Amino acid sequence: MTVTVGIDKMGFYTPGMYLDMTDLARARHDDPNKYLIGIGQSKQAVIPPTQDVVTMAANAASQFMTPEIKQNIAMVLFGTESGIDNSKATAVYLAHLLDLPQTTRAVEIKQACYGATAGLQLAADYVRVHPEAKVLVVGADIARYGLRTAGEVTQGGGAVAFLVTANPQILALDEVSSYHTEDVMDFWRPVYRTEALVDGKYSTNVYLDFFKTVWADYQQQTSRKIADFDAFIFHIPFTKMGRKGLRQILPEATPDHQAELTAAFEASQEDNRNVGNLYTGSLYLSFLSLLRHGDLSAGKQIGFFSYGSGAEGEFFSGKIQPDYQQGYDESAISQLLTKRRRVSVTEYEEIFNQRLDTVGSDQRLALDEESAQYYLAGRLNEQRQYKIQK
Repeated sequence: MTVTVGIDKMGFYTPGMYLDMTDLARARHDDPNKYLIGIGQSKQAVIPPTQDVVTMAANAASQFMTPEIKQNIAMVLFGTESGIDNSKATAVYLAHLLDLPQTTRAVEIKQACYGATAGLQLAADYVRVHPEAKVLVVGADIARYGLRTAGEVTQGGGAVAFLVTANPQILALDEVSSYHTEDVMDFWRPVYRTEALVDGKYSTNVYLDFFKTVWADYQQQTSRKIADFDAFIFHIPFTKMGRKGLRQILPEATPDHQAELTAAFEASQEDNRNVGNLYTGSLYLSFLSLLRHGDLSAGKQIGFFSYGSGAEGEFFSGKIQPDYQQGYDESAISQLLTKRRRVSVTEYEEIFNQRLDTVGSDQRLALDEESAQYYLAGRLNEQRQYKIQK
C-alpha cells in the first residue's frame, strides 16, 4: 500500500520591521516604479541583529509545535545559505531551542536557494519508509547584497518551517520530480564575504533555462501537460523573476486557463512582494501565500519550481488536501505582517551594519524592540547566546 506523504503543517516568521521600496528608490535617486514594477517589490524585511536564521526558524516552527509533535520528530533538515557556523549545523541549535528529543537527527543543507527543497525530498523519502515519523524542514535566510548595490532592492529575510508527514493536511506530494545541476557562477558568496556576489542578468537567464529544462523533463516522465495544473509556484528572489518563468509556459495553455494560472501566480507572490528575498525559503513563502490568498480547493494540482544558484533546479508537484487551511495559523501570519513597523532608509542602513562582528568579540545586543519568542542576546566566549521569552 502506497503511503501518502507531504506537507502537514507550515509556519512563517519575519521580524517586525520593513523598508518601503518607494522610500529606498527615492533615497537612491531612482524612479520608484523601477522597484515596484520593474523588480516587483513593495516592501523589504529588515532583520535586526537580535534575529538570525536559527531564531527565525524557531519562531516559524513554534507556530505549529506541540508537545506531541515534538516527541514524534525524527529529523530536522535545515536549508540555509546564511549559516552561523562553518562546522556545527544550524539544525542542532534549532533542535535545542525547540527542546526536541535527543534522538532527533539534525542536519544543515546548503545549495544556495535550493536547500529547503532538498530537505523536503529527503524528508518525504524518509517518511515513505517510516510513516509514523515526522520531519521538520526549514528554509531560513537573510539576503544581503550590500548598501547601494545593484542587488539591494532584492534583499530581505525570514523563515518558513514545515512538517513532513504521512497523510498530510496541506499538500500530498507526487513521487515523480525532475532535477538538473550545472556548475554555474551566477551567484556565490565566498567564506570571506558577508554579502553575496551575483551576475544578475546571467542568473535570471540561467533560472529561466533551468525551468524550461526541468519542466520538459517532468512532462516526459509523467505525460502531464499544463492543462493538468491549477497553479505554478516559483522560487521568487524578486517577484518579476517568477512572472518571467510563468510567461515561458503560458502559451501552452488555453486563454481561459492562462487567466487562471496568472491569477494563481498573483496570489502566490503577494507575501513575497511585501517581505523580499528569503533565499531558501522563498519558494515556500510563495506556496504559503497561495494558500492564504488563492482560490484553492481539495485536489487542485500545484507545480513547484525550485532553483538554487550555482546551480540546481527541480520541478515537482502535489495535490491540495481537504483540510489545508487547518495546517497553518492564518491569524498569526496575518498579524505578523500587518503589525510590522516601517523604518526610514537611515534606520535601515544603521540596522544593516549592526550585525555581530566577525572577530569573535563578546557583545551584548540591544533588546529594546525585540518581542519574538526566540532571539539572539549577543555573544560570549565566541558562543552565540540564544534566549527564549516566556
